[in-house]
Amino acid sequence: MTTTSSPKQPPRPSLPMIAATTATLPAVMLSSLALAQPAGADTRPSAIPATLAAAMEAQAAAAKAGVIPAASVPAAIPAGLQPARVTPSSHRVVRGDTVSGIAHRYGLSTSAVLRLNNLKVNSVIYPGQKLKLKGASAPAPRQAAVTAAAASTGAKTYTVKSGDTLGGIAARHGVKLSQVLGWNRLSLSSIIYPGQKIRIGAGAATSPAPATPAPTAASRSYTIKSGDTLSGIAARHGVRLADVLSANRLKVTSIIYPGNKLVIPGKSTAPSPVQPASSVTPLVPSSFLGFTYPAAVVSSANKNKALLNASPVPSLAQMKSIVADTARRMGVDPALALAFAYQESGFNQRAVSPANAIGTMQVIPSSGEWASDLVGRKLNLLDPYDNATAGVAIIRQLIRTSKNLDHAIAGYYQGQYSVSKYGMYSDTKTYVAAIKAHRKNFA
Repeated sequence: MTTTSSPKQPPRPSLPMIAATTATLPAVMLSSLALAQPAGADTRPSAIPATLAAAMEAQAAAAKAGVIPAASVPAAIPAGLQPARVTPSSHRVVRGDTVSGIAHRYGLSTSAVLRLNNLKVNSVIYPGQKLKLKGASAPAPRQAAVTAAAASTGAKTYTVKSGDTLGGIAARHGVKLSQVLGWNRLSLSSIIYPGQKIRIGAGAATSPAPATPAPTAASRSYTIKSGDTLSGIAARHGVRLADVLSANRLKVTSIIYPGNKLVIPGKSTAPSPVQPASSVTPLVPSSFLGFTYPAAVVSSANKNKALLNASPVPSLAQMKSIVADTARRMGVDPALALAFAYQESGFNQRAVSPANAIGTMQVIPSSGEWASDLVGRKLNLLDPYDNATAGVAIIRQLIRTSKNLDHAIAGYYQGQYSVSKYGMYSDTKTYVAAIKAHRKNFA
């Protein structure tokens, strides 16, 4: 939905977060053997016959010899005694599965599973699809190093859940994606899996800071702050970007981290014009079709666009299939749902408008809250399946509550309340005609 004129829904109560814990291995408990002498009525010490004393000493020695020292009892079951993990020859994909999650479940390398099934990092898998597992190798251990690094620096860790992306994790914790990548020695193409520990926070970066030469008399030091860019730092200090890169042995593509120090060389005699960070063209413009949107809305739209750009999304053909399948499951004409998806975004899940209309169905966050109420669960508009569900749920509700199909279609574009009060605007009538034409093509 590319308009904010839809009826405002009451705020939804926050949903409780459910944490899952893993079962621990049973502990092995060994008790020491001890001999106790029954207490007699007479508390006076009495002499023990030599033969009985000898017998007691022999019995105690035998008991002690049979006790296993506590230090030699392992805290966990030895690998050789653990039950073998049986890997099936294939796995049938279910809702919520990811390739990395499937690989982790069976102790396999994600890259090996991808290669075995001729998939890429950004390939989308679907419920019912069969993935081959036989022949895939186990991953090289590395997670312990991440957890140990986090513990040594005091940084907190986040346990990856099904559906998580690196960009989403960064946004949830209020940090930059580049910081998360640096803290965990990951790249944009890295694959994460449910159960994996991701380091978050203010410890020293796991990636070594770039080597910086000692400042000279004409140079000075600058501590990087959150939001800084190399070009912005150069412009602020009146020096050329090339000089900053050269002084710090960096490249234009180098990633910088808050807290690291940069050498700022002496001012250049003829600095070249550098575009300040604030004037860089945003991912999402502030105006569309003659309308200019509030800065806060456009800022949110740019953040969502950046997250979608950093995440794998379905191809146009795959997204088309997702929309059609969702419509069938929810009792809506697939051709009508496809017409909306094609008109709104051309099946592009990375589409974000200046009004912060997100994804294939171009649903704004407030309408996403309404759609969440309609289906009875929290929907994530950045998720392709949830985005399709939100759009189809709104279409279904508009059809149920509008006097005819034309008004239902108009409500998706102009807002149901606006249509009922003011009628259809001229551009709304054009939108309705386009949707009906697309529906015939998809029928």
